[in-house]
Amino acid sequence: MHLYNLTLQRATGITHAVHGNFSGSKMQEILVSRGKTLELLRPDPNTGKVHTLLTMEVFGVIRSLMSFRLTGGTKDYIVVGSDSGRIVILEYIPQKNFFDKVHQETFGKSGCRRIVPGQYLAIDPKGRAVMIGAIEKQKLVYILNRDAQARLTISSPLEAHKSNTLVYHTVGVDVGFENPMFACLEIDYEEADSDPTGEAAQRTQQTLTFYELDLGLNHVVRKYSEPLEEHANFLVSVPGGNDGPSGVLVCSENYLTYKNLGDQHDIRCPIPRRRNDLDDPERGMIFVCSATHRTKSMFFFLAQTEQGDVFKVTLETDEDVVTEIRLKYFDTVPVASAMCVLKTGFLFVASEFGNHYLYQIAHLGDDDDEPEFSSAMPLEEGDTFFFAPRPLRNLVPVDEMDSLSPILACQVADLANEDTPQLYLLCGRGPRSSVRVLRHGLEVSEMAVSELPGNPNAVWTVKRRADEEYDAYIIVSFVNATLVLSIGETVEEVTDSGFLGTTPTLCCSSLGDDALVQVYPDGIRHIRADKRVNEWKAPGKKTIVKCAVNQRQVVIALTGGELFYFVMDPTGQLNEYTERKEMPSDVVCMALGNVPVGEQQSRFLAVGLADNTVRIISLDPSDCLSPLSMQALPAAAESLCMVEMGGGVEGGRGGGGALHLNIGLQNGVLLRTVLDPVSGDLADTRTRYLGSRPVKLFRIRMQGSDAVLAMSSRSWLSYYYQSRFHLTPLSYEALEHASGFSSEQCPEGIVAISTNTLRILALEKLGAVFNQVSFPVEYTPRKFVIHQESAHLIIIEADHNAYSEEVKKQRRIQMAEEMQEAAGEEEQELAREMAEAFLNEDLPEASFGAPKAGPGQWASALRLLNPSDGSTLHIERFPQNEAALSIALCKFANQPEGQQFIVVGVAKDYQLNPRQVAGGFLYTYKVNPECTEINLVHKTPVEDVPGALCPFQGRLLVGAGRMLRLYDMGKKKMLRKCENKHIPNLIVSIQSMGHRIYVSDVQESVSLVRYRRRENQLIVFADDTHPRWITTTTVLDYGTVAAADKFGNIAIVRLPPGCSDEVEEDPTGSKALWDRGLLNGASQKAEAVSCFHVGEIVTSLQRATLIPGGSEALVYATLSGSVGVLVPFTSHEDQDFFQHLEMHMRSENPPLCGRDHLSFRSYYYPVKNVLDGDLCEQFNSIDPAKQKSIAEDLDRTPSEVSKKLEDIRTRYAF
Repeated sequence: MHLYNLTLQRATGITHAVHGNFSGSKMQEILVSRGKTLELLRPDPNTGKVHTLLTMEVFGVIRSLMSFRLTGGTKDYIVVGSDSGRIVILEYIPQKNFFDKVHQETFGKSGCRRIVPGQYLAIDPKGRAVMIGAIEKQKLVYILNRDAQARLTISSPLEAHKSNTLVYHTVGVDVGFENPMFACLEIDYEEADSDPTGEAAQRTQQTLTFYELDLGLNHVVRKYSEPLEEHANFLVSVPGGNDGPSGVLVCSENYLTYKNLGDQHDIRCPIPRRRNDLDDPERGMIFVCSATHRTKSMFFFLAQTEQGDVFKVTLETDEDVVTEIRLKYFDTVPVASAMCVLKTGFLFVASEFGNHYLYQIAHLGDDDDEPEFSSAMPLEEGDTFFFAPRPLRNLVPVDEMDSLSPILACQVADLANEDTPQLYLLCGRGPRSSVRVLRHGLEVSEMAVSELPGNPNAVWTVKRRADEEYDAYIIVSFVNATLVLSIGETVEEVTDSGFLGTTPTLCCSSLGDDALVQVYPDGIRHIRADKRVNEWKAPGKKTIVKCAVNQRQVVIALTGGELFYFVMDPTGQLNEYTERKEMPSDVVCMALGNVPVGEQQSRFLAVGLADNTVRIISLDPSDCLSPLSMQALPAAAESLCMVEMGGGVEGGRGGGGALHLNIGLQNGVLLRTVLDPVSGDLADTRTRYLGSRPVKLFRIRMQGSDAVLAMSSRSWLSYYYQSRFHLTPLSYEALEHASGFSSEQCPEGIVAISTNTLRILALEKLGAVFNQVSFPVEYTPRKFVIHQESAHLIIIEADHNAYSEEVKKQRRIQMAEEMQEAAGEEEQELAREMAEAFLNEDLPEASFGAPKAGPGQWASALRLLNPSDGSTLHIERFPQNEAALSIALCKFANQPEGQQFIVVGVAKDYQLNPRQVAGGFLYTYKVNPECTEINLVHKTPVEDVPGALCPFQGRLLVGAGRMLRLYDMGKKKMLRKCENKHIPNLIVSIQSMGHRIYVSDVQESVSLVRYRRRENQLIVFADDTHPRWITTTTVLDYGTVAAADKFGNIAIVRLPPGCSDEVEEDPTGSKALWDRGLLNGASQKAEAVSCFHVGEIVTSLQRATLIPGGSEALVYATLSGSVGVLVPFTSHEDQDFFQHLEMHMRSENPPLCGRDHLSFRSYYYPVKNVLDGDLCEQFNSIDPAKQKSIAEDLDRTPSEVSKKLEDIRTRYAF
């Protein structure tokens, strides 16, 4: 079995984010790392929308990311620390839109190791040196410079190693142009290691160490080291030189401390806390991330606590000696893994979990009434300041980027009856969690909808002058009339436009520089800029049936298949070409391409005829109207569209774009062929089935280049984005006719008609595969089942370190009482008001976070949700400290037919590390057929954690700890029927098929169990040869299981052909030791048929079809928010072709960060029988010379290779 891996939705969680002028223009970009991909984002300063410029798979783990600029340069470089054992410096080349690898220096072994550098990066703020550090012992410093050609150079590494030292964080200290200096948070464990009593470990203090790179002597010295009082978690470098006092801010538990070398004494300030917080008061508070903003005259820091509160930190100086730290509560945003303040006044927040945000900083918070805290204020040791959180005041949200990370569970199902299945995902953490429904398609924003007096049949937009930016008129054609609307502040009807209103219109267009043309059944109306009108009437009784128009040419077809050709002369007059052309049968559609830049006319006319052919006719003056080529079609053509797409740089006409002829057929199929620019031959045809209605095609503009809108029973957009073609449906109701639309409010829109309405639409998220609807839930959703009859979801939610609603209420009342008791006699009135205000304040937890209750505290609930509108039909809350961990929907053989039960496995007082539990329960609920309400039947105690449930032959299988049990329904509780104690550690999932049960252990892979009904025994008859730390499994067939583990691998495990599940288990136990099978395991072993390292923890696997009429694939979803498929090859030649392509791509296009592709995909187990489609698809984005040489080695042309890539993608997915 050979599989092909395709990523459908790239990871959406962000691990690192840095900003800089990577393109060398004045615009600032943000570079984010999403685990194993790099993505360059650009916020549009006018609209505030964030656009993706480039996404690059690096096939390695990105561990650290920094940007730097050489002194006097205008462009930022990127330095990446990864698991490749190499330091890589990248430069973004905007002309070609790719990352260029400037340097790649090897220093150690690959993999994420403890003593190999790559985990920490620190840059000298003047861009003169970079330090790359490991978690333990090793640090290397590289000197950066430029040569005579102004190219970046890098020195050989200088060592700054110190053994027995663990590093927590490193930063470059801003010292102006003195010798570069780096500050590190370290801990020396030498004494603790050699002391068996453990006292030394208690005494060991963290140290702040400064390393100096002596540029004269070319080596690194440990300059200074001092112990820290509190345990610190990160450092912030303070601007130095002429801009500030230099030094570092040490962020530690409960305190923020400023330290510097020389005669500066430490300045420390406690981290303020929320007033009347429900959190455990003993719990320390830390800053988790920060951003620095500096201008010529001032600088400040934004630091965020682990509750999400952002503080503005400023330093007061007196002649370069810092005298106090000032903190001011700024705003509360979701807890971030990185924040960036841009020069344009934006704050980019890359959330740890959930959606990412871009905010506009509206105020700097200098003049409001928010109290400012200072290190100079007198406080007792251990005391701190208090502030009151409030809704956003200084920040204005501008854009929100959807992030699925973390996906906890996923199922593919068509619950909305849309033909194409939807993906139902559980995402997020804590109060920001959500249930999301993903549909394949582009999100459409509706700008305006207006009713029309009847049902129109066509719509166009035209400009008054060719050099105008925006459209002037919308022309709507009805059966017997034409309506002209002018576009301004509002859209209004006009009558003096020169268009004939008493007839239907076949086509309208701008002609030349300032004229318009209207083609209607009886003739052609040419409207000049001064409103003079020239008319050409159709001869005799004939009428015009089809027409094609561009900026300088008009072609019309009359009844009977006669073609007339008009071309515009230099004076702006339309002249008819002397000859007319008779076609062999009726013309059903026609198309002209746009006039190429620098030319007078388009060379080709495409004509679709009623005899199921398309013909290309030359319009070149030398052989005008002579036929060039012809292509037979499988069905009659409905419409044609000629567009130049692909190849060129986005936004510009970079040349190299090929002319494509798109053919929409009456049976709902779209063909895309390449038109040879010299001979007019048609080649390289791609086909896609779009829907049940005939396909109509319209040319529109998207992101500065041409795109095609195709309309069938749903609308699709065919466009070229980030060096590949996309054909994506629009998530919108069916449309009938459309045209491009451009106005001030909506520079790139679509105007379309649907029944009797005119709609103006905009598409913003190009390149997106899915659009999503999100419904918030209360706690982290863990698992869900689908109630098939009603299409409702039944979800269990559970949060660790959280209070249930009941307990929160009790705590609030208790705190309010304490406030009143603490007040003196005269303050009673005030205290009562404060207590009331406290009880009434309502801060939404989704934005302010939920209170942390402490370890071992759980809150959970069971929710019935209708996924079509997101309404919660019923919610059942469990008592405090009961954690809902597993769920099953089952029918019992001894209960009435059709009665379904929900069983929820709950652990009581569950402690995660070390794992302890005070027992568990199985809650059994009866569910009504509409799945709108549930009733508790009974609850059954179990001794251990019920980690997995599975219905099995009218009974229920329960994995309680390491016990596999079979339960049946009883009156007072579930009745235990049978059990097996041979699973090694802890059961995490149970699947069943026929008599076989597939049980996954937390670290010992999958065991296959047979239930023998006669003896009432569960017998383990086979297991796996490798340990695997299973996260999720799915059964592919009777002897094959796909399993994913917590290190990011997917393996497919299959029983060898001779295996039998008719094993006799010896009941006496007196069997000789050597007969017991292999090392206490089962006597038969399954073998791994394929292994693959995804690189992200897979949380869900399912066999499903993703497109109507497609074949089945194995769909996986990961913790980082990506969705992918593993698809089987149907033929041996396909597999052979892709294997060779992958091999060539590995050698010709090695991964960006220096990791070897083969060893990355074989991180834990050698990759076996899986080809990496993500690498193969990079074929489309490498330079054409390489494409050609690879294709020649495969005996193909580059277009055939990309056609194969597209075919395998569209056969299974999108």
